[in-house]
Amino acid sequence: MTKSRTRKPVTTVCVGVLRGLVLVLGFMSLSGCGYALAGRGSFLPAYIRVIGVPTFANRTTIFNLETLLTEKVRAEFIGRGKYQILPSPDGVDALLIGEVTGVSIAPSSFLTNQIASRYTLTMSARIELKDLRENKVLWENPSVFFRQEYEATSGTSATDPTAFFQNDLNALDRMSTEFARTIVSAILEAF
Repeated sequence: MTKSRTRKPVTTVCVGVLRGLVLVLGFMSLSGCGYALAGRGSFLPAYIRVIGVPTFANRTTIFNLETLLTEKVRAEFIGRGKYQILPSPDGVDALLIGEVTGVSIAPSSFLTNQIASRYTLTMSARIELKDLRENKVLWENPSVFFRQEYEATSGTSATDPTAFFQNDLNALDRMSTEFARTIVSAILEAF
């Protein structure tokens, strides 16, 4: 003697699953979980609307590096579309202060004849975002490090300066773009 099972119709099961899904989604929307799309949220106080980003200090011998980094950071903030960015520390709610503390270039790979074929560019900086209304630091990183590698161009000898310096400007540009994205994301998303 075998027992026969009674199965619920498929439509009844589907309706039950849909009801459960609607309830879960409803509770999630009411709970205000606080999740936002990456790059769109901000953990800065609501009264901060204008951020001053004056030209960073440059403690290195790399000409105009501070200008390149500052412009990339300003552009990244502007691209987020939420804040007005001024190049001055006057008339702002918050102030971003940056200082490039070091840059080094070192060979990272060599050809069989011991001539460098690839270099690593390393940059260190100090960044601080200060709330001027409350006179407190909102975000800081005293030792940010970024690295970028680049291929050496073919010089005539190991002492040929074109083999060493030709591609470093492209590497600096790529590194400054990564620097700006990382810093602005860290500030706005509280990482």
